[in-house]
Amino acid sequence: MTHESHGDSGPGDNVSGVSDGWRVLLDRQLGLLALGSTVVFVVASFVQLRYGSYPMTPAEVIAGLTDPAIVADPRVLAGLLLGGEFPDVANSTLILWKIRLPRILVGVMVGANLAVAGAIFQAITRNELASPYVLGVSAGAGLAVLVVLILVPVLSSYLPFVAAVGGTAAFLLVYAIAWQNGTSPVRLILAGIVVATIGQSLQTGLFFFAGNTGVVQTALSWLTGSLTGTSWSEVRLALPWTVLALGLAIAGSRQLNVLLLGEQAASSLGMRVERVRFGLSALAIAATAISVAVAGLVGFVGLVVPHLVRNIVGTDYRRLVIGCVFAGPALVTAADVGARLALSPIQLPVGIVTGLLGGPYFLYLMQKQRQLGEL
Repeated sequence: MTHESHGDSGPGDNVSGVSDGWRVLLDRQLGLLALGSTVVFVVASFVQLRYGSYPMTPAEVIAGLTDPAIVADPRVLAGLLLGGEFPDVANSTLILWKIRLPRILVGVMVGANLAVAGAIFQAITRNELASPYVLGVSAGAGLAVLVVLILVPVLSSYLPFVAAVGGTAAFLLVYAIAWQNGTSPVRLILAGIVVATIGQSLQTGLFFFAGNTGVVQTALSWLTGSLTGTSWSEVRLALPWTVLALGLAIAGSRQLNVLLLGEQAASSLGMRVERVRFGLSALAIAATAISVAVAGLVGFVGLVVPHLVRNIVGTDYRRLVIGCVFAGPALVTAADVGARLALSPIQLPVGIVTGLLGGPYFLYLMQKQRQLGEL
């Protein structure tokens, strides 16, 4: 299975037309996508900030977000990002800045990381059904995190590293299972489903080793993917790694375009295919690990978002990666609003909402493929 061609140019055209450079980013479809995603994000964020167990008026939200005690004091802003004391402010301001705003920021980073990771995996495998969730990377990262939370909680401060190790091990196992003098898109997907299923079974088995109900509840939130209870500590944990991962993904988008041409064509252009493939795989695994470390297993974002963006901006990864950076946060933020408010006061994990959206979409993509190729 290879990507379908959308728009006026495919990856081959983009490689041959390098003289256009990054002017390709000045694209009407990409601009409309960015604008639409921003509107969705702003509306969802405002709803997220206004409603909850402590509802606020629009005026209270605006007043709280612009409180001079916070926005006019660089020491307070630095304290939020670096850790520090919070000033005495009104209850509405405290709720906005300490509870609701960090949840939105974590959702932004989770959405962007998973969407970009999914786009990278789809380019590496040349298969639009690929994603961190489907390829077993999320399951491997989640299993590693649960082992730490339940069996060795002393390592909890190293969750991003632990998640990256688990995701890497799962991805290498997928490649080992799928390898038969090379790999095929279908074998990679089937191997990923096998590894993901095994990982999920092991995750369930870990509950028998949980020492108390608090640990069980924490573990359940990881398994389903949740932004409930996120704070500035998760923002501080994910922010530097997110900036690095997204920056490298944007810089590597040209290499993703070349990979879409196939191994022989990429090699003829001077690319060291295996080295580039594994380097980009490591980047996608790191982006997935960041998300798992702060929000658990939020499924199908890495599948749905790149495909929707591709249908709008085309197959050029210089535009596709940028589009995912906008669309991923919009999807996760909107899904989290539904998860938090749909059954209020009960809060659903955001992973349940993305799963309800992504599962049927995955089946739609499978039905759409007319030729699966040889197993």
